[in-house]
Amino acid sequence: MSNLGNKISQAKAKLLMEYPLFGTIASRLELIQNDDIQSFKSNGIRLEYNSDFLKSLEPSQMEFVFANGAMHASLAHEARKNGRSGWLWQLSTDYAINDMLVENGLNRPDEASYNERFSGLYAEEIYEELKEDILRDELEYEADSQDETTSSKNPENNEDLNEQLFGEFAKAVFEAEIKNGEVPISIGRFFALGYNGKINWRDELRAALDRFHKDDYTLLPPNKKFLHLGIYLPSCISQRFKLVVAIDSSGSVDEKLLCKFLSELNFLTNTISNYQIELLVSDDKIQTHKTFYNGDILEAEVKGGGATDFRAVFEFIENELQDVKLLLYFTDLDGIFPKDEPNYEMKWIAPKESRVPFGDIIVLED
Repeated sequence: MSNLGNKISQAKAKLLMEYPLFGTIASRLELIQNDDIQSFKSNGIRLEYNSDFLKSLEPSQMEFVFANGAMHASLAHEARKNGRSGWLWQLSTDYAINDMLVENGLNRPDEASYNERFSGLYAEEIYEELKEDILRDELEYEADSQDETTSSKNPENNEDLNEQLFGEFAKAVFEAEIKNGEVPISIGRFFALGYNGKINWRDELRAALDRFHKDDYTLLPPNKKFLHLGIYLPSCISQRFKLVVAIDSSGSVDEKLLCKFLSELNFLTNTISNYQIELLVSDDKIQTHKTFYNGDILEAEVKGGGATDFRAVFEFIENELQDVKLLLYFTDLDGIFPKDEPNYEMKWIAPKESRVPFGDIIVLED
């Protein structure tokens, strides 16, 4: 296998382990080398790539490319084009997909279409904004046509049939993952999946931990889980999993919810073989700092009661802790946030939704 082929295999395997939903679908994509294009493109059932472009990517950026191809393939059968201009609809969908992948923590290469202006928007909304830009700037524009709907495709055409079958496979994978609680952030922008009710906060917390406690990958020995299928995937070498947990000790903290959170976290850490948890209790300054290892019971004495200044925790991590990948911050979200987003994953554990400048919120409910 060539160096590029080996790099592709490792990136696809790591995507499968870190983002099973995207990885499962990407494993079915047909990859075709096409050095006449600048970077990569997906037509719904295959992903074409420029070999020099892929060689230039970091492994995590290659994962992004395959996840992008997986999403385009998943959406190929969705009847949402509705007569819109083909190339502009493709671009709008690409912006929406890449925004969703960025939200889920994947590492976007510069060549992938992205604009913060479209953050959180559906492809249909992005399409209208791009269309207005084109008309305002008096650029050439391929007019919408009701004759170009997805439903007008000939189902007997092998290409169209393959797209439909791939789309049905992808949707089945999505629905199976939803039942397991593995729901990518903002996936509802693309699929009307039969899922009612709120996402269980325990599932969200479990997914956050699962993603970060697998630290290293190797092809020797192979992962036994998939050997019976003839698939050789990397084994996971589990190094010590380092997690920072911060607790807001201002007067408004709900101790009942805090006990629920710590109880669930204690349970989940028992499923991790080698961990180190740095526990910080803070209001406008760090009140206590304790370190917990395998088998320790995670307990917190909430000291403080002053105003909340989140900056104290982030400054402590920057100055005192190393190799932090994930911070779980239990708080009511009423405090002073730092200006800059940290270079590690951030999950706010809160009793209700609120606006935060960065990170994701896991709503902790009774």
